[in-house]
Amino acid sequence: MNGVQLLLIVGIGIAVTAVARKHRVEPGWLIVVLAAGASFIPGVPRLELESELILALVVPPLLYSATRGASLARFGANLRAIIYLGVVTVVLTAGVLGLLSSLLLPSIGLAAAFVLGSVLAPPDTITTVSHGDEIGLPSRATSILTGESLVNDATALTLFSIAVAAVNGAHATWLGGVGEFFRTAFTGLGIGVGFAIVALLIRKKLGNPTLETALVLLLPFTAFLTAEQAHASGILAVVAAAFFLSINLALDPKHQYPGGYRTRLQEESVWRVMDFLLETFVFAYIGLRLRFVLEDLGAQEPGVVPTLVAAGVLLVAAIVFRVVAVFGLFGRWTLRHRRIARRLQRRPRPPRKRGDRRRGEPLPPPTVKETALVGWVGMRGILTLAAAAGIPEYTDSGEPFPGRAAIQAIALIVTLGTLLIQGTTIGWLARKLDFDLDAERAEQRRLRDIGRQVVAETAAQPVTDVDAAFEAQRLALGRAVAQRRVTEDVARELIEEIDLRQAARHTGHA
Repeated sequence: MNGVQLLLIVGIGIAVTAVARKHRVEPGWLIVVLAAGASFIPGVPRLELESELILALVVPPLLYSATRGASLARFGANLRAIIYLGVVTVVLTAGVLGLLSSLLLPSIGLAAAFVLGSVLAPPDTITTVSHGDEIGLPSRATSILTGESLVNDATALTLFSIAVAAVNGAHATWLGGVGEFFRTAFTGLGIGVGFAIVALLIRKKLGNPTLETALVLLLPFTAFLTAEQAHASGILAVVAAAFFLSINLALDPKHQYPGGYRTRLQEESVWRVMDFLLETFVFAYIGLRLRFVLEDLGAQEPGVVPTLVAAGVLLVAAIVFRVVAVFGLFGRWTLRHRRIARRLQRRPRPPRKRGDRRRGEPLPPPTVKETALVGWVGMRGILTLAAAAGIPEYTDSGEPFPGRAAIQAIALIVTLGTLLIQGTTIGWLARKLDFDLDAERAEQRRLRDIGRQVVAETAAQPVTDVDAAFEAQRLALGRAVAQRRVTEDVARELIEEIDLRQAARHTGHA
């Protein structure tokens, strides 16, 4: 892929997105469809990127951007649901699709079939979450899907590495796989936190918004690549770095510094543009590869027809199994929750006010409506394609990797299929489920009013320095979050308003 092709892809993507939003159509799947059709135009060049390049340049910034806006408190409160989806469901999906692949394509062998299962296992929920307000997702579902997106990729990549090692003749065991997962996870988390601490120490000393923004833009790439070099989870390194840095910069008074508002405003705009460009490129790249992946099937086993049949079956299986698994796991959770509630009723305790949960206490099980929506959000995305592209051409023994072309073709077809089937119907499903978003929005308005009252009370206090007044307002919001009077997301929204007012004040004085 040369620079001209890349510019054309992004430029056309901008035009398509503008038209799609004007007609209230999800731009991602429209770009995929148009790009897939364009791949069959004579003369369209083959686009091929190294999987390492995709993983290193596309995944870290998208993941970092999604994490920096996530709420750590909501992540902790929904931890059980996130573990169910990000670990348990991914492992079960990889196993079921791997076994099914071995039956559909016996010529590739059992180990290669599990490679395919691990490739197809992780759904890409980042894009869906980023358009949650437009789609009409309730905040609980958004929090769960956000948390899942921060965990499932690491689980799937660990399974993928174990399966590839098995194809190469390594002796893989479940116990060894669990140990490898925890080793890579904790090492990756440690690396991410370490880089975030260094960034916090350096950032306030730079004193320049451009340099500070450049430092933060480098952070996800540095954390990811360092973790990968250490054979740890680059995905979790990015997640840890984003959580640690964003929470401390926004809400911890120890990490506030003069002029920080300018950097926050600049970074917000930069990340929005970055997200748009990367998402546009990813969707176009998925579609433009369709024709060439299908052409590769003709020269390798198991052939075109068996592969296409297997792709269709696995597409249906991936969609159905996620719905079944989500309902099964969440349903089991609900039954257990009801049993515990009945036991507690027999042993009465002092009642708590509604919504008065202990800090960090998990939320109750998702409702049936939330479960249905979360189950349907199972589109595959860039990680599936990157993992498939990352399958080595030859095994350690020098033999061609069994079924490599078939795995890559199935990964692309399943990704396209889930984007078209599920991606185009999420908004419709959310409307049909008729979530009570009015009550949720009213609660957000109530919390926002509390936050604005905190700001107003602080602003009314006499100060001699204008910047100190704005800083006091932000610190007051941080204390309100610690006291659980407002939530993290409301505090961040109000801090952005304070930053804008402070910037306007300085512009007015200029």
